[in-house]
Amino acid sequence: MKNQPANITVLLALYKFYMQKIVIIGNGIAGITAARHIRKLSDHEITVISGETDHFFSRTALMYIYMGHMTYENTKPYEDWFWDKNNINLKRAWVKSIDFDDKKIKFESGETQMYDKLILATGSQSNKFGWPGQDLEGVQGLYSYQDLELMEKNTQNIDRAIILGGGLIGVEMAEMLHSRHITVTYLIREKHFWDNMLPKEEATLIDGHLYKHGIDLRQETELEEILDDGNGKVKAIKTKSGEVIECQFVGLTVGVHPNIDLVKESKVETDRGILVDEYLQTNIPDVYAIGDCAQLRNPPNHRRAIEAVWYAGRMMGETVARTVVGKKTEYKPGIWFNSAKFFDIEYQNYGTVLPQCPDDSSSFYWECDDHEKCMKIIYKKDSLEVQGVNLFGIRNRHEVWDKWLNEKRSLDYIIARLPEANFDPEFYKHWEGEIQEKFNEEFPEKSVEVRKKGFLEKIFG
Repeated sequence: MKNQPANITVLLALYKFYMQKIVIIGNGIAGITAARHIRKLSDHEITVISGETDHFFSRTALMYIYMGHMTYENTKPYEDWFWDKNNINLKRAWVKSIDFDDKKIKFESGETQMYDKLILATGSQSNKFGWPGQDLEGVQGLYSYQDLELMEKNTQNIDRAIILGGGLIGVEMAEMLHSRHITVTYLIREKHFWDNMLPKEEATLIDGHLYKHGIDLRQETELEEILDDGNGKVKAIKTKSGEVIECQFVGLTVGVHPNIDLVKESKVETDRGILVDEYLQTNIPDVYAIGDCAQLRNPPNHRRAIEAVWYAGRMMGETVARTVVGKKTEYKPGIWFNSAKFFDIEYQNYGTVLPQCPDDSSSFYWECDDHEKCMKIIYKKDSLEVQGVNLFGIRNRHEVWDKWLNEKRSLDYIIARLPEANFDPEFYKHWEGEIQEKFNEEFPEKSVEVRKKGFLEKIFG
């Protein structure tokens, strides 16, 4: 009996170690992946907090809800019963503040919740740059489910919309509005669409594709102000050149930034995002940050400090799950890749392809006669070692390019084996032969065997 208090103390300590309260703020891909993998690895108590929606949904599918291709229910990867079955608590609430000393979360409702370990997965926010009129009714960005609901309301029975900002969200919004036969004028301050990310050839190709779909693309055009109709609604925009364009909706799609409002004035160290080490831990013990809101203090040479892409959030979620359950794991994202869609053109990128080719590198570029398919490969001038590839209108296998880039393969090696990377189904035309012929013209001393046309290509061309 004398030892009972000590035994109880030990048991309580063991229980606390093995049954920790893990709280995740944010139910996007990063937060939910963390929750799922923590559950796979442990029996810890898990709570996911989100004020946006009750359940996790695919944020990249928001546009398809608006276009009528999907419903909100279709965008949820897991059935609603999945969370109870896997003993993951979901709490619909907005967080007001966090007491890091007492490990206590305070909600807007006045409720509180304790945690042992906290994972911040608060995502991104749409950028605004202080334009006059940017808070008028009918002016908005597109990131959250609430933004989608607002866009549904703001675009009812309108004739003309203005989109500002040449990025991926902007082209998605253009396609959304175009699907409802709304005239779209698209303002970008650059010479070409997304030319802060794409080389000139690819950016020009996308310009042409936007024109083809009836988008009124205005290059090198900047917004001066958004004009009020006198009742708090947008009626037009004025450009810096003085042109006034009437509209009833303005989409602000000039990028996003990490959503750090919750911790900006706290002890958590921030820069543009929440600063984390290689284990995704902040400067506060037992507090981690993942996904769009996280900024790596020391990113790998081939990656950026902030990467607002879904697969980076997924990898961070899986990595941090191992660390918080005691299997300390370093975040190693590997070779960069990305994919997107510009109306009908699919885009893939593997490795590093900068808008301006580095001095020690050169490029191999092929473009189809229809100006809707192209491939650009960046390689070192001295060794021909491939650094990265852009693909438009052609689908290649991620695992093949990842392997080639990790093995530091040369341009001629890859061109000779292009069919290995092809991802298009049997009834799609294959373009490897034309690409190989172009390579042989440019590099006759390293010519490769040209892929012969298959049976279907011989028949249908």
